[in-house]
Amino acid sequence: MATDAPPPEGGTDTDPAPTTAPDPATTAPGPAAPGQARFLDVQESAEFGELRRTYRNFAFPLTVAFIAWYLLYVLLSNYAGAFMGTKLFGNINVALVLGLAQFASTFLIAWYYARHAATKLDPKAEAIKSRMETETDA
Repeated sequence: MATDAPPPEGGTDTDPAPTTAPDPATTAPGPAAPGQARFLDVQESAEFGELRRTYRNFAFPLTVAFIAWYLLYVLLSNYAGAFMGTKLFGNINVALVLGLAQFASTFLIAWYYARHAATKLDPKAEAIKSRMETETDA
């Protein structure tokens, strides 16, 4: 090999190290995985429906607004060259300001979504998750 890394323990550069299965007596068991029926029950629950509605009521309008804002910028760039070339101050024109505003709005939306998710979505999702981990399949 072309690397200077030493060979793995128990092997050479071409022989992988022997693998051993973890000892079940020493590994701590995690929460029991819910079955498919439990997932379907949760998916059909009113609480999960509320979580999806909360997400969609935030994400869809904001996505449509951003796409419209982006397309406005593209259309103005293509068909309103004189307007976009209007100097605002110095060598700064409308096109540059609107282009930089695209970046600013992207970061603003990302920050706003992170805040929304942390306050509205994550608590509801965590409640559903913890309930699924504690309840057993019947």
